[in-house]
Amino acid sequence: MANVLFTSALDGTVRGAVDFDTDTFKCMLVTSAYVPNKDTHTKRSDITNEVVGAGYTAGGMVVPVTVTKDLVNDRIDISLGAASWTGATITARGAVYFKSRGGAANLDELVAYIDFVTDVASTNGTFNLTVSTIRLQN
Repeated sequence: MANVLFTSALDGTVRGAVDFDTDTFKCMLVTSAYVPNKDTHTKRSDITNEVVGAGYTAGGMVVPVTVTKDLVNDRIDISLGAASWTGATITARGAVYFKSRGGAANLDELVAYIDFVTDVASTNGTFNLTVSTIRLQN
């Protein structure tokens, strides 16, 4: 599988439901059993096979998101922040970023799925996720 920008994220951005400058975003980890569908997966409640293990809290963690306008190259970069889970004993295949509304999973809008390509494991250590960038080019 490859990285996925959920279609609902684009729709939500255009319609004003997702604001990368002011909204709260979270990142959750999933196992290799999760198969993303960029068109039909729209809310966090559509995500299956979230990671379970020591040092990981279900529902993900808050991450910073920054927007950078590059007028020289006619583009906007949206950086989905890094995350670290300490004392983690987990195995993950990917990460799902979403807009958090602070409550029910069926209200949180999906943004992107980042595919690790292979399983990444941590045993009573720190599981680090680096920044991922969405680039909108004109």
